[in-house]
Amino acid sequence: LTLGYGQDPDTVDWAFCDREGIDVTRRRTGGGGIYHDGVGDVAYAIAVPADAVPGTLIDCYHLLCEPVFDAFDRLGVDARFVETEVSELYHPACYLRELHPAHDVVAGPGGRKVAGNAQYRRDDAVIQHGSITFTVDAERHLGTFADPPVSPDTFRDRVVGIDELVDASRADVVAALEGALADWADASTDGWTDAELERARELVDERYGSDDWVRRRPGAR
Repeated sequence: LTLGYGQDPDTVDWAFCDREGIDVTRRRTGGGGIYHDGVGDVAYAIAVPADAVPGTLIDCYHLLCEPVFDAFDRLGVDARFVETEVSELYHPACYLRELHPAHDVVAGPGGRKVAGNAQYRRDDAVIQHGSITFTVDAERHLGTFADPPVSPDTFRDRVVGIDELVDASRADVVAALEGALADWADASTDGWTDAELERARELVDERYGSDDWVRRRPGAR
């Protein structure tokens, strides 16, 4: 479970997450919490120099989402940015927050949310990451939150998985996204270096695995 930067830790059902072996961390971007696993969703991240992308937020989102939409096209999924804002159902959960045309992606005849994206900006860089839903496990997703006033059926009315729309495996989705990102960035795929993996472990120890960071109160520094 990744919490939004300013999210209240009291919105988490810590007992459920502990019992189910679900790690909880807090990301640098805002928004609501997202349940991730190796079955239901596919996450991606893009890091670019700040001077290589538009300064306008919506234009930057639309540029960096180009490979995401290319991946949907490769899979035969009719995905698009939501055209108008849609009211939120439950603020602590990303997939149940208000849908916004800048960064929320819907798919299928009913226009249910299939992906969400967020950005973190620094003086010299822009990082965008997102979650793409492959299959919906409403009960488990909602279970990570403390007493959400939303039923699993209501969750499924708002969120759709790619597996409901086309005949594709999660591996197919990963391959389509990897290929689209590689073509868009004119890059080749490669593994992580030892130095990168060591720095990632250091960041987990210093921040992303620390209770001081994960359980921090809104407004705390």
